[in-house]
Amino acid sequence: MNRRHFIKSSLLVAMTTTLPRVVLAAAPSAGFDYELIVEAADVNIVSGGSTPALCFNGGYPAPVIRAKQHQPVRIRVINKLNEPTTIHWHGMRIPIAMDGVPFLSQPPIMPGETFDYEFTPPDAGSFWYHPHMNSVEQLGKGLVGALIVDEAEKPDFDEDLVLCMKNWHIKDDGSFTALTTPQNAFRMGTPGRVMTINGEINPTYEVPAGGAIRVRFLNVDNTVMYQINSTDPAAQILAIDGNPIAEPVTLTQHMTAPGMRLDLGVIAPSQVGETITFKHQNKPMVTIKTVASQLKDRRLPKLPLNPIPQPDLDNAQTIKFAFEWNANITPIEKDGKVSYNFWTMNRRSWEGMSKGHIPDPLATLERGKTYLFELSNLTQYHHPIHIHGHTFTVLKSNKKAITPFHSDTVLLGENETVLAAIVADNPGRWMYHCHIIEHLKTGFMSFVEVT
Repeated sequence: MNRRHFIKSSLLVAMTTTLPRVVLAAAPSAGFDYELIVEAADVNIVSGGSTPALCFNGGYPAPVIRAKQHQPVRIRVINKLNEPTTIHWHGMRIPIAMDGVPFLSQPPIMPGETFDYEFTPPDAGSFWYHPHMNSVEQLGKGLVGALIVDEAEKPDFDEDLVLCMKNWHIKDDGSFTALTTPQNAFRMGTPGRVMTINGEINPTYEVPAGGAIRVRFLNVDNTVMYQINSTDPAAQILAIDGNPIAEPVTLTQHMTAPGMRLDLGVIAPSQVGETITFKHQNKPMVTIKTVASQLKDRRLPKLPLNPIPQPDLDNAQTIKFAFEWNANITPIEKDGKVSYNFWTMNRRSWEGMSKGHIPDPLATLERGKTYLFELSNLTQYHHPIHIHGHTFTVLKSNKKAITPFHSDTVLLGENETVLAAIVADNPGRWMYHCHIIEHLKTGFMSFVEVT
């Protein structure tokens, strides 16, 4: 089915133990592949009561947007919130005007307004979308969704599961708890209480017995880092952050921080009724259960590599970035409110921006040149460092052995320094920040400019 046909024929399906929850997609405006309506809506996450969420198209999970590599996709966004918003297409190497950062790349989408996004994905893989305004609340209350870019020649999987991992900050009656507190923002962030996959607690999905299954985990959470493991000792890591790795490796345990994605491949058990469970540490997140099929002797397809530009390491310029705590006294604003700034990038906390006021970039890059970013985490906490509009080639770490791979979000551990190459081939002003949303909102954000 093509995207437009899928949108017109989608049905709202009630969740059972074997079927994923499906959200009714809005009929697109003429000339568009998708229409996203940003609005408040009640959703059912826990049995004790509904949750007053912020949603795409009236529910959670958000519609899965499927595009195709090298083919344009057009998405109309209608803002029915009582506050501005934007949509950022996380991990996509697309033109700056489509990047979804207010003031830096586009005007905010004001209440009642519409903004049209159009881009042609150069890379295939697992990506996602979310606002870049009032991020703690808008993301924390549900404005997160999966963007899947199918390969130009689609690999022959028998099932393709898209699984958004999100901890909800809600009580047993469905009402929200605090999305952030200063004490937690100063550390690893404020975790939610209810761990979900696509808005469900430990769901089970049916897959064909003996089939080749692609399992896409997307961490759309504000804070939580998932330690993903499986009861299947043969599960394979196929792709990290939307980018296939040259040689798949066996999954033991993989840390997937906010903003990051992990594509796994498994061969489903051959007997009907058998299961594979995927866990966060020792806690089950999601289970797949086999149903009857005629599939035999299936193997995992090999994913084609994305066309990430090859860095010129011999002529690369090194730029050092130090990520630290802000030791200054917390300032008090004129209205008496405290302005919390806990984090710095090269001793600078993000100043904020507005129409007509854009701070200086953290670094200016010359278009076409290769740069080596020396990313140094000088704190005791983990930080997933995300770059917009580009993809890193991660080369080495002072803490662990690394086989070079491509990623848009580099996870730094305590006192870890990572060397990552970037080819500055996409002109514009690109956000560059920690993807723990409370860190972003308390200083851990800036941008680099490619001239």
